[in-house]
Amino acid sequence: MRLVLKIFLLTIAIAFSLLAFITTFTQTPPTDPGLLANPVYVKDCAKCHGKTAEGRHFGGPSLISDKAAAASTQDLRNVIANGKGHMPKFDGKLTAEEIDTLVRQIQALHRK
Repeated sequence: MRLVLKIFLLTIAIAFSLLAFITTFTQTPPTDPGLLANPVYVKDCAKCHGKTAEGRHFGGPSLISDKAAAASTQDLRNVIANGKGHMPKFDGKLTAEEIDTLVRQIQALHRK
C-alpha cells in the first residue's frame, strides 16, 4: 500500500511540474512583437506611414507595398538613417540597433 501511495504522489508531482513548465513557456511573450507594436514605429513612424503601415494620403508611403518589398536591406537602412524626399533622417535620433530592428520588421511584413 505504501508503494502505491508513493508512486501516486510522484506521478502527481511530475504532472504539476510539467504543467508549471508548459504554463511558463506558453506565456512568454515573443521577443519580436512586430513593426506595429514596436514603440519606435508607434512614436516616430506611424504618424506618416499609418498605424497599419499602409501609408497615409499626403503622408508616408505604404510599407507593405510591392515597392517596399523590393527594397534591399541596405536601401531601407539608408532611407531610415538619411531620409528621402519628405522623410526626415533618423540617424542620431535612433540607434543603429533600432534602425536594424525597423528594417527587419518592415521586411517581415512581406513574409506573412
